Amino acid sequence: MSHALIDSYVEYLTVERSAPENTITAYENDLRQFVSWLEENATTVDQVHRADLAHYTSYCTKRKLKTTSICRSLSTIRQFYRFLLDEGVVHADPTRDMASPKRGKYLPDILSMEEVESLLSSPNVSTPLGIRDKAMLEILYATGLRVTELVGLKINNLNMNVGFLICLGKGNKERLVPMGETAQRWVGEYILTVRPSLVKASSDVLFCSNRGSAMTRQNFWYMIKRYAHTAGIFKSISPHVLRHSFATHLLAGGADLRSLQMMLGHADISTTQIYTHVTAVRLKEIHEKYHPRG
Repeated sequence: MSHALIDSYVEYLTVERSAPENTITAYENDLRQFVSWLEENATTVDQVHRADLAHYTSYCTKRKLKTTSICRSLSTIRQFYRFLLDEGVVHADPTRDMASPKRGKYLPDILSMEEVESLLSSPNVSTPLGIRDKAMLEILYATGLRVTELVGLKINNLNMNVGFLICLGKGNKERLVPMGETAQRWVGEYILTVRPSLVKASSDVLFCSNRGSAMTRQNFWYMIKRYAHTAGIFKSISPHVLRHSFATHLLAGGADLRSLQMMLGHADISTTQIYTHVTAVRLKEIHEKYHPRG
């Protein structure tokens, strides 16, 4: 029964809410894990009480899950029960007044400018796929796009004449982002010399795999890991680290917070403000390292 209810909720998110595929996948995974825990404890979705949720939170904490992951999971469960309440499956919401773990101050991982330069120089641009990879890395760092936004770009999202692109972000909201001269040059090179030999005739995707279909998030994730290793960067790295680096380096260079918010596509400026903390921490590290009385 519990898994069937999850299937109904996924269908609701897909058909009625038009939720992004990544969001649906994350919600479904959270709920499947929750239901598996319920089954191990001999209960079902419609029998859950507030105490069960407290025990589940403790269970997640003992598994050493990050506080952000636990909060997201509890948020998913909360929304799931609101759906069940509306559908008449349950008659009381066990998540009502449910407290989430207090989030610590999260500072995102970033690369130094030297590390970014090494990473962006890693692709072998004497090969077609190296030119494609170089263009993708350059545009990711130049624009701060999310990886889903990057691989979802269409050829007509680019305005090469003025150096801007239009991307479709969270909530299907469009935003205009400048590309910068270096990224624009490499994307132009890719479009002229590489894309025609990769793309399938009917496709409008910008970045193609060697099979002609759109590059996937997973493939790009593995790609950036490989180039990081080539560049001698052994810290944890993902496409989102380049997004964090883009934001932090812009702020350090004097960009204002509101403009950065627009480029990143943040609905709330408080999300963007985390990068001011990163910049402050970095400045303190520089002071301690180089000042004679640091």
